[in-house]
Amino acid sequence: MALLNNIGALTQAFDQEMELDPRVVLYGEDAGFEGGVFRATKGLQEKYGKKRCFDTPLAEAGIVGSAIGMAIYGLKPVVEIQFSGFVLPAFNEIVAHAARYRNRTRGKYPLSMVIRMPYGGGIRALEHHSESIEALFAHIPGLKVVIPSTPYDTKGLMIAAIRDPDPVIFMEPKRIYRAFKQEVPEESYTVEIGKARIVQPGSDLTLVAWGAMVREAQKAIDLLADTEISVELIDLRTISPIDRDTLIQSVKKTGRFLVVHEAVSSFGPGAELISLITEEAFLSLEAPPTRLAGYDIPVPLPKGEHHFMITPKKIVSEIKRLIAY
Repeated sequence: MALLNNIGALTQAFDQEMELDPRVVLYGEDAGFEGGVFRATKGLQEKYGKKRCFDTPLAEAGIVGSAIGMAIYGLKPVVEIQFSGFVLPAFNEIVAHAARYRNRTRGKYPLSMVIRMPYGGGIRALEHHSESIEALFAHIPGLKVVIPSTPYDTKGLMIAAIRDPDPVIFMEPKRIYRAFKQEVPEESYTVEIGKARIVQPGSDLTLVAWGAMVREAQKAIDLLADTEISVELIDLRTISPIDRDTLIQSVKKTGRFLVVHEAVSSFGPGAELISLITEEAFLSLEAPPTRLAGYDIPVPLPKGEHHFMITPKKIVSEIKRLIAY
C-alpha cells in the first residue's frame, strides 16, 4: 500500500497504464514538461518521452479533435483540459464527434479516449476555473462522466476510464486534489464505472453526493453524531451512467432522499436523480425528494465564493428539515 492524495493517485494510474500499454498517450496544455497546472502528470514526459507525454498549444478544440483521430486509429489518448471552464471551445468535437462515433460507424469504431479536467470551486479562483458543468456532458448519449472523491477511487476509476472502449469525461475536484491521503494499492486495479459506493449505511435518510461534496457530506454526518438521525451516505462516483439500483434500494429502505451537488440547481444532476426516485420509489417516500445545490448564478469571484458553496451546516439543516417533515 502507498499513502497517496488524489494527485498522487492520478500520477500512479497514468504511470502504470503507460508502462502497460504503449498505445496510451497523454497530453494537454502544460501537461508535458511542467506536469500540468496541478502536477498530476509530473515526471511522465521524462520517463516516457515527448512522443507519449507532451504539451499542446492553447487550443482545446485541437486537443480533443486530435485525440478523436488518434483513438480512431487505435491509440488511447488521455487529454487534459486545464480547467473545466476552458472545455467549451472543444464542445463541438466532444458532442458532434466523440460521443457519436460508435453509433455513426455502427460499432465499427469505438473511441477509447479520456478527457480529464479539474473542476468545481472552493479554491477562490476565477469563474471559468470554478464551474461544475457535469450536467452538460451527462446529457449527451455516448459519453461516460466520472467524478471521484477519494484517492482509491481516483486511481481505480482512471485506469477503468483509460481501458474503457468509449469516451470518458473524467472530472477531478481540484478542491480535494491534496486535501487528504489514503492507502492505495500499489498494483494496478480498476473501480467499475457506473457503480456507486455506499460510504456509510443508515436507515432514516439517503444522502447522495460526489466529488468534493462527499467530504462535506461526511462532515455533516459527523455534526449529527449527538442525534439519533441515521444517514445512509452514497458516493455516486459516476454521473453517467447512474447506478439506479443502489439509489432505489436505499430510498426504499430509508424513505427520504437528499442529493447534494455543487453545480447550479436548475436542470442539474439532482433534478435527474429526484425524477428517478419519484418514478421508482414514490410509495416509499416519507418526505419530498430534495436537492441542495448551487445557486443559479455564475460562481462568484473569490470574495463572495463562500456564499455559493455547500457547507456541512447547510447539509445538516436540510437533513433535519426532511426528518421533521
